[in-house]
Amino acid sequence: MKEFEFKMPKMGESITEGTIINWLVQEGESFNEGDILLEVATDKVDNEVPAPAGGTMLAHRATAKEVVPVGAVIALLDLSEIPSGGAKPSKTGGIASEAKNKPRKEPASIIPKKSSATSQFTLNKNVFISPLIDSIARKHHISYEELARIPGTGKDGRLRKSDLLQYISEGRPFRFAQMVPEVSGFQIPDLKFDKGTGKIVEMDRMRQMIADHMVFSKHTAPHVTAYVEADLTDMVQWRNAHKEEFQKKYTEKLTFTPLFVACVAKAIQAYPMINSSMEGNTIIVKDEINIGMATALPSGNLIVPVVKNADKMNLQELAAATNQLVAKARDNKLKGDDTKGSTFTISNVGTFGSLMGTPIINQPEAAILATGIIKKRAEVMEREDGDHIEVRHMMYLSLSFDHRIVDGYLAGSFLRRIADEMEQFEGKMDV
Repeated sequence: MKEFEFKMPKMGESITEGTIINWLVQEGESFNEGDILLEVATDKVDNEVPAPAGGTMLAHRATAKEVVPVGAVIALLDLSEIPSGGAKPSKTGGIASEAKNKPRKEPASIIPKKSSATSQFTLNKNVFISPLIDSIARKHHISYEELARIPGTGKDGRLRKSDLLQYISEGRPFRFAQMVPEVSGFQIPDLKFDKGTGKIVEMDRMRQMIADHMVFSKHTAPHVTAYVEADLTDMVQWRNAHKEEFQKKYTEKLTFTPLFVACVAKAIQAYPMINSSMEGNTIIVKDEINIGMATALPSGNLIVPVVKNADKMNLQELAAATNQLVAKARDNKLKGDDTKGSTFTISNVGTFGSLMGTPIINQPEAAILATGIIKKRAEVMEREDGDHIEVRHMMYLSLSFDHRIVDGYLAGSFLRRIADEMEQFEGKMDV
């Protein structure tokens, strides 16, 4: 047996260390000259390190994902098949072969490449982000989450440069793909709960889509919720005084929805970062302010029709738009364009009698507002002649926001601005 110390080779003038991606030849396995022993990543490129001659892998001296200096021993090899005088130790302590220019054989462990153009993906549990992969991903604004969706052809399904480049050339098909539940990052343990007996109700297609969308949102965005309380007394009194006149003049009912939409649109103009979404490592601040309204369908499912360019509408236009969308939803007549393009969503949980709510963000938006029930309550009011207890119309507001995009200061300021717009509502809009 001819035992050799196989050392980390030097893979560039400025390279001083490398990261072992994975071993393709395990301890005790034999290999031929030119077979790839391991894959090594540097800050410039991924490298396949071939065997200088045939032999057997005696022992690994470094493990996968370990960073090893150039010249350090990474394996012990039995190169008993090396021809006499045909190879010699290299300057770095490895083995240099006269046959180094011969074609390399692909190891049997390499998985055949498959096209990634499919509507669903499975998470690559063995994803290892090498410096080269990381550099390419950053250049194309590909997140680590998206990288985990790409099928790898390396050892045990690991991601290689060729896999990523092919995925990019195919147009990044998994960019907005839905996750396959069976292989998601978190698996619900089978605890054998006694679920009891009763009527079995199959989820309809829309219910399933809602469920998938909600789980995807919670999986994607770190949710944080902020709360404020707003005094809507002036708004309630103004609406009560003008709703009949408004309907006669414009043949439109004056509900609270267009008033809320108007206040939210003004607040977004003051804090435009709320009107954004995240793509990879970039934030897209939207030009348009399109307000989605969570609306119940006759089936009980919720849908989000969208008021486009809400900031450019007057009260009459907002009332007409919201009434039309709600009517379409109740009659199951919404079209695709009616539910596309929202940049911020309002969920009026007060409609169902809820005091407040903590809604799930409507992806890919950065935040969602919940408005609670408007409830009469005794409040202490500060007047010039002292404090007075008065009956006021109070409402809780809650804002669920994506903490990757929105920090607490921005969320709190924006939410307070919405409440201020509602509280300072004095009939400024034309009727």
